[in-house]
Amino acid sequence: MKFKSTLGACALAVTTLSGLVNAAPTADKIYYGNHIVTMDAAQPTAEAVAIEDNTIIYVGSREGAKDLLSETTETVELGDKALIPGMIDSHGHVTMAARLIDYVNVSSPPVGTAETVDDILQLLKTRLATNPPAKGQWLMAYGYDDSLLKENRHPTREDLDKVSTEVPIYLMHVSGHLGTSNSAALAIAGVDKETVNPEGGVFRRLPGTTIPNGVVEEKAMYKLLMPQFMAASQDPQQYIEKLFKAIDYFAQYGITTIQDGASQMGDVKLLTKLGDEGKLKADIIAFPTTMIDHLPDNILGLYKEGYHGGFRVGGVKFVLDGSPQGRTAWTTKPYNENPDGVTGHYHAYPTVEIDVFKAQAKVLLSNGVPVYMHGNGDAAIDLSMDAIDEAFAGKKIPDHRSVIIHSQVMRPDQVDRAAELKMVPSFFASHVFFWGDWHRKSFGEARAAHISPGQDALDKGVHFTIHNDSPVVPPDMMRLMWAAVNRQTRSGYVLGPDQRISAYDALYAMTMGGAYQYFEEDKKGSLTVGKQADMVILGANPLTVDPTTIKDIPILETIARGKTIYQKVQ
Repeated sequence: MKFKSTLGACALAVTTLSGLVNAAPTADKIYYGNHIVTMDAAQPTAEAVAIEDNTIIYVGSREGAKDLLSETTETVELGDKALIPGMIDSHGHVTMAARLIDYVNVSSPPVGTAETVDDILQLLKTRLATNPPAKGQWLMAYGYDDSLLKENRHPTREDLDKVSTEVPIYLMHVSGHLGTSNSAALAIAGVDKETVNPEGGVFRRLPGTTIPNGVVEEKAMYKLLMPQFMAASQDPQQYIEKLFKAIDYFAQYGITTIQDGASQMGDVKLLTKLGDEGKLKADIIAFPTTMIDHLPDNILGLYKEGYHGGFRVGGVKFVLDGSPQGRTAWTTKPYNENPDGVTGHYHAYPTVEIDVFKAQAKVLLSNGVPVYMHGNGDAAIDLSMDAIDEAFAGKKIPDHRSVIIHSQVMRPDQVDRAAELKMVPSFFASHVFFWGDWHRKSFGEARAAHISPGQDALDKGVHFTIHNDSPVVPPDMMRLMWAAVNRQTRSGYVLGPDQRISAYDALYAMTMGGAYQYFEEDKKGSLTVGKQADMVILGANPLTVDPTTIKDIPILETIARGKTIYQKVQ
């Protein structure tokens, strides 16, 4: 009898414990609406999404969500607003955006106000008069665009000397692949008529001479730009504050996972620390850049460590060529219109030592580390594909998800090859708007029409993403989506109408596509039970509005890991 009583007590305890374990969860917050876009093929739409802490715990009907209500549950009625998954930045530079915060913005509309070289000079003169750099520091600016300036040329040392011959001045081109400087900056950098061009870079010269005119391309920039660029973050606390501002900047566009492409190892160390301290509002994924003769220190270990409170290293970045808007993208066929001072057949050039790059890529890939390869011109894209082909020669190609960043001047046969090699092109789709008219001049109609070939990629089963490459252009995800869907240039010309993709496919590229690129499709990219509670509230449903108005849809709220990190002031 005593034995039976003991069994009964144990059974009661087990039943009670089981009831506690299996008790239905309650939600911290439930969102109700008629425009919930899940991006989950198994459940494309829903009437309610519930979250608990940083996780989605319910997606379904309004009625079914009732079981998750408690006295503390907050409910949100969306009305005509839309709820979508958090958007993923498939290529950008958050630390660069942080460093540019204090630079003079000399961009052309719609990003800035400079329409002529004189406009740029006036902006520089105003900054010099009102907030001059400290003694020994440079006057730095970013965003100038020779393709949009009335003169269609780069400002030169002669122009910038009109601002100052004593204070060194450096302007970063909108592409980040070129720049221009005044005589004082050239003198400090030791650049004169005797300076030879480095391999993979050019010091442009005054016509008929070897005297530098101030304009620098690719690796020639490093002599002028890098020391001053890195000096912008000498005060650690100020730099951290700028970094937090840059994260807020990305968040206001609905981005919940931010990329730091071409990370410096110092930034990797800092971001790891900030993550461990719980100070990162949004997830950041970094891709350290290679040095000339060696890979980033401990890169294999850093990749395998995974997340540190919202930060992780996702692979390694290589820069194989330059930019199409700067006319330094490396191509197999000559440009239709050359850069200033260049005659004859012009193809631009690689910016890596090819054998060194291939050897480094093979080491990484053999250790399961993805490689991210900046390739704009089709010659650079060929090189990226050759590296993958050779790294896996004689083997079955694994699920490596290595990325061709930008993939601008991509030939149709290269789309086929991307599918065969299991590569992920990340198309700089906003290029169509910002520089589509310029590309028609540079490459001719046929090549320009195939820039960012989204529909080709879809037809051939290629996983792809789309990006803004911020701070090259603002991280405006709705404009990016609009550009991929409409392919309209600044002049209103539709560039490559056959490469337009649907609103759904564009949104997929910015959500599930981005998650797939990062091997995070099981955690992000859709409103699915068990995934991270990364969400965005929009002013309208981008899948049902007139496609030409997608860029005008406001971001009302950005939610990362269940917490609001941006909310539009009403």
